[in-house]
Amino acid sequence: MMENRQMKKTGRYLAALLLAALFVLCAGGCAGGERARIYDQAGRDLEQGSYEYALSGFEDSITNQYRLAESWRGAGICSLRLGDPEQAVEYFTKALQMDKVSKALQRDILCYRVTAQVQTGALDEALADCRTLAGLAAMDADTYFLTGQVTLAMDSYAEALSNFEQSYRADPTYDRAIQIYEVYVSHDMEGDGTYFLEMSLDSRPKTAEDYCDRGRVYYYMDDYDNARAELISASREGSRDAVLLLGMVYMAMKDYSNARAMYIQYNSGGGTSAKGYNGLALCDIAEENYNSALQNIHDGLTYATTEELQSLLFNEIVVYERQLDFASARQKAQEYINLFPDDAQVRRELAFLNSRVS
Repeated sequence: MMENRQMKKTGRYLAALLLAALFVLCAGGCAGGERARIYDQAGRDLEQGSYEYALSGFEDSITNQYRLAESWRGAGICSLRLGDPEQAVEYFTKALQMDKVSKALQRDILCYRVTAQVQTGALDEALADCRTLAGLAAMDADTYFLTGQVTLAMDSYAEALSNFEQSYRADPTYDRAIQIYEVYVSHDMEGDGTYFLEMSLDSRPKTAEDYCDRGRVYYYMDDYDNARAELISASREGSRDAVLLLGMVYMAMKDYSNARAMYIQYNSGGGTSAKGYNGLALCDIAEENYNSALQNIHDGLTYATTEELQSLLFNEIVVYERQLDFASARQKAQEYINLFPDDAQVRRELAFLNSRVS
């Protein structure tokens, strides 16, 4: 009898231990699943351009000690997109300090850190990172481009040209040519950048995407007649992007009627995007139809990514200024600066508006 009671007692004890172990395993598994969910959601927010939500998610992942190198990297990308390159450099540096960072991930993080360092003016550090990249693996189009970007900022023009040429040879695409062109434009060297645009036009177009890209190149070159011809060809082949670009070309030609038609066609082409509404707002502003402009901006905000949001909110300030409603313009400018504090143009505009509103 005593033996039976002891066996029952031991059985209850073992059952309790098993239950406790299952509870711990379940709790740990649930916690791990929640940490993974937060990290994955941050990645989706980043992909969709919701940088503030993504940054919050990656910071939570850092607190949760979950995939630390990737979480620091994600936080750095968000900070970079939100106009805070100094913070981005700190996050990327933290990512590189984590244990067991693969060579591929290290290379990716270094590329982002170079971009952030260029924006902060830390050119010596950026060049050092470029040399580290060259030591990790064979140089490719991206690393040649980054090195060209750094050396151009350091006024090493011949070295920059050599790096950009090697970048374009490794990736002879319209996008690469435009990317290089935009770097030169940012240094008031448009003529040097046009050289790469002209090179990209040497290839023969084969697809709707090719015609669309060629139209984009001509648009950057201010050759609107050729841009229009290429984009019409692309739009006839079903390119929705070409329709949007055609709106931009017609805007540049001050043909607001055709520009408006293109933006309406773009909006009706399926999907949701703020770009068409922003284009319609620009047509309205050009034609001094300010109430319609505000409506189109409002409609566009429903679908806006961070970049699109910035453009829409900037145009909203313009509308209120054109209406001589300086109080509303100042309020909108302050709200804009709260979201995009590094925009020097709007900071100057806010100073002007403060002088107009007592």
